[in-house]
Amino acid sequence: MAARLSTRALGRALLDRQSLLRRADLPVVTAVERVFGLNAQSPNPPYLALWSRLEPFTIAGLTAAIEDRSLVRSTMMRATQHLMSVPDFRFVRPVLAPLLRRVQRNVFGRRIAGVDLDALVKEARELLDGRVVTRPQLGRLLARRRPAADPSALGWSVQYLEPLVHPAPSGTWNVYGPTPFARADWTGVRPEATAEDVRRMVRRYLAAFGPASVSDARVWSGVSGLREVFEQLRPELRVYTDESGRELFDLPDRQIPAADLPAPARFLPEFDATLLAHADRGRIMTDEIRRQVCVGDAIAATVLVDGTVAATWTTSHDNGAAVLTVRPLRPLRSWSPADRDGVAAEAARLLAVTHPDAGGHDVRLAG
Repeated sequence: MAARLSTRALGRALLDRQSLLRRADLPVVTAVERVFGLNAQSPNPPYLALWSRLEPFTIAGLTAAIEDRSLVRSTMMRATQHLMSVPDFRFVRPVLAPLLRRVQRNVFGRRIAGVDLDALVKEARELLDGRVVTRPQLGRLLARRRPAADPSALGWSVQYLEPLVHPAPSGTWNVYGPTPFARADWTGVRPEATAEDVRRMVRRYLAAFGPASVSDARVWSGVSGLREVFEQLRPELRVYTDESGRELFDLPDRQIPAADLPAPARFLPEFDATLLAHADRGRIMTDEIRRQVCVGDAIAATVLVDGTVAATWTTSHDNGAAVLTVRPLRPLRSWSPADRDGVAAEAARLLAVTHPDAGGHDVRLAG
């Protein structure tokens, strides 16, 4: 019979594979591959995510990897922006193509009804040949031949239909503004995925987030039809069950840490994949806390205490000082003195990295 894993054991396995039990000493690109991509909806979360996972870590180190194109930012899992290594982008993006086409059709189909999508992508590729333009600029250029279509929807549609990357300085620390588009031909990305590409994605997902179910992998990726893929891989995978008897899969060489292993305080950015990689998020937060953290399309920045979400955090300024405010999501009386000390120390270290030139640093525990 399959071994049964407790929710706490699954949580420790997740933290271990995401380098959140102990910081790893890895090159930036290797670390991004280990966690299988970083959510990059805005520029700073990938930096915050790696700071929580690496020792040493510098903002300049991640910026350099984005600038030299070792890492690329593009529309990926769940049709959201991610930062991935070029080799990972090369094989994962084709696997996600059916998902992205479906999103384009559902979200923008009516706004560009009657537009020949093949011709749209062909023209976009020609417009992007050898140059970079922003999404609004591309939409306006494409609308010259399609005056009845919504320019914004044209630009967004190309983002979903064609493998594109968003080159630096976009996606680097504190750099905001319109999203630039560039062709991704130089990455070697293929137009269509092979069956082995899909199996490879599942293996890599399990390495970064396992043990996990078929539903978990589908929620993380947005890709349908994965049950058949898991069945193909079953002979080479280890099978567990969770406390409810649900079947979980894992790579055979991956160990499950002890459930009582200490887990240090960790600060996670908005949309961190640790909170989004499973259909059942009980291993990282309760349903009650999830409702406070995941509101609409937003996923708050969170604080892990003893391995699970215990608070949210924000930064602000007060008379020139940088302020980090921690807002508990469970009663402070459940926090041990060591928990409080660990959160305060981690917050102080974070401010030293994110606001090195502030006129002071202040950590506040609300409530």
